[in-house]
Amino acid sequence: QVQLVESGGGLVQPGGSLRLSCAASGSIFRINTMGWYRQAPGKQRVLVATISSGGNTNYADSLKGRFTISRDNAKNTVYLQMNSLKPEDTAVYSCNANIVRYALTYGRDYWGEGTLVTVSS
Repeated sequence: QVQLVESGGGLVQPGGSLRLSCAASGSIFRINTMGWYRQAPGKQRVLVATISSGGNTNYADSLKGRFTISRDNAKNTVYLQMNSLKPEDTAVYSCNANIVRYALTYGRDYWGEGTLVTVSS
């Protein structure tokens, strides 16, 4: 079993900041790319940012400069620092990771259940 658990969501006023965390646990041999996605009310889930095992990052164009993705391999954890938050950022934020388990020779994608971020005055 592999599990991803997000934390750090909540209610924040416009202009504020939040830091999300996602910790992976279970039978993990290697974690390849990790990423954050979000789904706003009534919308489809979209990419926020990804980070490779080597530290290469990729961001949605509209979010680059406000959001920063990072990872701590020793803790099997990926982070998302969100600054200058806007009401339009309100969404469920979900963690994704491509993980190679001990019993396998290839990576599979795993998803967390998500954490709600609400930006409102």
